[in-house]
Amino acid sequence: MKSLVSLLKNTPHKLKGAADAKISSVCYNSKNADTGSLFVCIKGIKTDGHNYAGGAYDKGARVFVCEKELSLPDDATIVIVPDSRAALADISAEFFDHPERSLKIIGITGTKGKSTVAHMIRHILESSGIRTGIIGTCGISIGNVTHPTENTTPESYELFLALYEMVLAGCKCAVMEVSSQAMLLDRVRGIHFFAAVMTNLSPDHIGPGEHPDFESYKNCKKALFMRTENAVLNADDAFFGEFSRAARGKNVLSYSVYSESDFHGIELSSLENALGKSFTITENGISVTFCVPLPGDFSVYNSLAAIAVCSLLGVSLRECAEALPTVTVPGRFETVSTEGSAMFVIDYAHNGESMEKAIAALRECNPLRLICLFGSVGCRTQLRRRDLGKAASSADFCIITSDNPDTENPDSIIDEIAANVTSPYVRFADRAQAIKYAVENSEAGDIVLLAGKGHENYQLIDGKKLPFCERELIMKYLKEKLTV
Repeated sequence: MKSLVSLLKNTPHKLKGAADAKISSVCYNSKNADTGSLFVCIKGIKTDGHNYAGGAYDKGARVFVCEKELSLPDDATIVIVPDSRAALADISAEFFDHPERSLKIIGITGTKGKSTVAHMIRHILESSGIRTGIIGTCGISIGNVTHPTENTTPESYELFLALYEMVLAGCKCAVMEVSSQAMLLDRVRGIHFFAAVMTNLSPDHIGPGEHPDFESYKNCKKALFMRTENAVLNADDAFFGEFSRAARGKNVLSYSVYSESDFHGIELSSLENALGKSFTITENGISVTFCVPLPGDFSVYNSLAAIAVCSLLGVSLRECAEALPTVTVPGRFETVSTEGSAMFVIDYAHNGESMEKAIAALRECNPLRLICLFGSVGCRTQLRRRDLGKAASSADFCIITSDNPDTENPDSIIDEIAANVTSPYVRFADRAQAIKYAVENSEAGDIVLLAGKGHENYQLIDGKKLPFCERELIMKYLKEKLTV
């Protein structure tokens, strides 16, 4: 139990009611309210928590943090704050006794590569004996236990809860993906980062409900570097100079393939008979060769970023080189095949640039045909549809389908994509049927890229997450094909 007054000590507020109230839990979703709960009314894109205060009251909550007066019975304690999102972060930090102070926290931002860099850092650190938790697109993982997340960076309450659980589990470090939306919506408020990484930057998440323009998107990314001790930046990225200025006064490490930098990857080559790349770093006259089991030059960049971060924690280049070949990232270039079949590659590439690079990376394997199965999300990021269509046109054949259409008409989304596709293509609104077609019409020597879903095990349709596993569907249809 926490006292209300202790939870509010860092939050500007006006209080009406019981200042000595005891709080057993904090929530911002009325479904989670219970006797002893403090309910925080936050405004979302589609809903406003102030409208659900009555429901939280009915479930037992008696303390409410809000931005305006609420119509509730007299036994409710009302705490009015200027910004309820900021209050949620401050209250959550107090409720969990500031777990962020007991961890070295590493934040990863950028348009592409966040999940891969985060998993690489965690894998190298744990291989070096440094217990590390991870928070990101693929979920929250502590030890061998993983919980799914709704967002790349969870709301501040879930974030502080995860950090608290990491401290209890004996973690010394936490690696988290920090999205532009997380910065915009104060989800990482109160967290001081040991290190922050910028992978790369290009336009994304621009549109209704997200960022109004690229400047807003970029500035949210840059803001991370004002609250870190160490900055790790991609010297080959067009925005390197701008991010360096944002990190002025910090310890800055750079990494690159083409430019001079602190961690300069050279002698890049594709692995023989396997998806992956090798490269070399020379330090103090000693060269160390690395192998990463993920294709494409972007995998080298991701590796360099991870190596630079781990160096800040005392991990040597040789220790990094020993750990990197066994790294795995859920839904990133995962392969599925049987004897005599095409190679099916499941990847999270879900915007134009990541699609373009994924296809280029798979071209290095010299497939008989490169087939690309993909779609685009509904109800947001409409600009992606054009970019995805253009990027996928570098494949030999396209299968255009659905990818979390939500409440939007899947065929309308496919129409927008198809208008920009110049390769031969077929279309299926049903993604399962699209996968079945890909299995039935591919052959040994082909590579089939299933782009967009990656680690996701659902399809978002009409507001509901329906179970959907691409790996299972591929194996099902391969088995059916072999028995025909």
